[in-house]
Amino acid sequence: MAPLAPLQKMGLRVLLLLSSAVVALSIGVNYGTLGNNLPPPVASFLQTKTNIDRVKLFDANPDIIRAFANTGISLTISTTNGDIPNLVTREGAAAWVANHVAPFYPATKIGMVLVGNEILLSGDNNLIYKLVPAMRSLHNALIAAGFRQIRVSTPHYLGILANSEPPSTARFRYGWQKSVLIPMLNFHRATKSPFVVNPYPYFNYNPQTLNYANFRRNSGIFDKYTKIRYTNMLDAQLDAIYSAMKRIGYGDVQIMIGETGWPTQAEPGQAGVSPDYAASYVNGLINKVSSGRGTPLMPGRRFETYIFALFNENLKPGPIAERNWGLFRPDFTPMYNARIMKGQVQVVGHRGGMRRGGRRGSWCVPRAGVSPAALQNNINYACSNGADCRAIQAGGACFAPNNLQAHAAYAMNAYYRTHGQQPSTCTFAGTGFVTPRNPSRGLCRF
Repeated sequence: MAPLAPLQKMGLRVLLLLSSAVVALSIGVNYGTLGNNLPPPVASFLQTKTNIDRVKLFDANPDIIRAFANTGISLTISTTNGDIPNLVTREGAAAWVANHVAPFYPATKIGMVLVGNEILLSGDNNLIYKLVPAMRSLHNALIAAGFRQIRVSTPHYLGILANSEPPSTARFRYGWQKSVLIPMLNFHRATKSPFVVNPYPYFNYNPQTLNYANFRRNSGIFDKYTKIRYTNMLDAQLDAIYSAMKRIGYGDVQIMIGETGWPTQAEPGQAGVSPDYAASYVNGLINKVSSGRGTPLMPGRRFETYIFALFNENLKPGPIAERNWGLFRPDFTPMYNARIMKGQVQVVGHRGGMRRGGRRGSWCVPRAGVSPAALQNNINYACSNGADCRAIQAGGACFAPNNLQAHAAYAMNAYYRTHGQQPSTCTFAGTGFVTPRNPSRGLCRF
């Protein structure tokens, strides 16, 4: 956001009609099936009840692929890790395409094939050094079969970075950079396919950085080299990946968010895990990727994004959290309000800060007696974390009255609405409160 104009007396009130830009929600979800209580393939539910338009599978289950036929939902399917050695050969790649793509396309809109999952994490050098050759071979097999528009990629965990803080200093692990990642990024550039990463602020937070990781109000993390203050961890993680790519000459390759999310349950006593925290993260994520604003180092860039996950999966091993990432229970009841259901109209980029969806009849405003410094901090935070504050800049429809109290009320309320009108998004360190009375006046509608 451009700096707000300095406070000064206004001789004329600016009277501009508000305009809005409505952007259809475009978000994907990971569809895992490690549960003994899950419903049959859920393509019809996603098509008719939700705004989800992309689904990512961890395999190539034919029943699920077939279920998505004629839904218009774009499907990403995956090979297994064990398929990789065979995919290196022309015959093996052609057979995989013949078995897992040809019977279903184009009735099912298969948009991408992922080769394995987080292979560099496996530690299996046989798979690691065959990964890029397998990707090339599968890409060639798809073209030979007439499926030129289906992209090929592979997902990565953030451990591919040798360091990531501050984001501008990030670099890839040297051993993988030369032998695997540079050839892979060459492939992505040549085929216009995305570099897929799985950023999870959840796995990197501590009690001091919880709000920073969860899209809640915080003082941010400062990158002294770029002079950028990051106010959410996802931006920092994405910019770290970008910095590592740019450092070796591949900053132009698109980045896709293959997995990210927040669990609703974890070990007893673990701070920051609940349906409310999951809603805060996922709604913050949806707002970010739907706004098209990008990140500090990638302004304006859009990220194809897949939330983890569609359902809680009761057969997954490991800690409690591993089984509790779902947006829905197996009976389709939502775990929390993630604003992905049809009828929850998403309005992104509205100059008046409105966002339909969530509870009506409530507004977030500053308390009386809040200091000017705190009001300015609230404006800065809200406007850099999803609230569209153009209307309170000079010449904007809500610039008048030109004072901190009015501008803070606008920005805080815009942030509150953008993040689902959850009470937790109107705290502003105790300086904000929710009121049932609309504080707007005249053309400056909140």
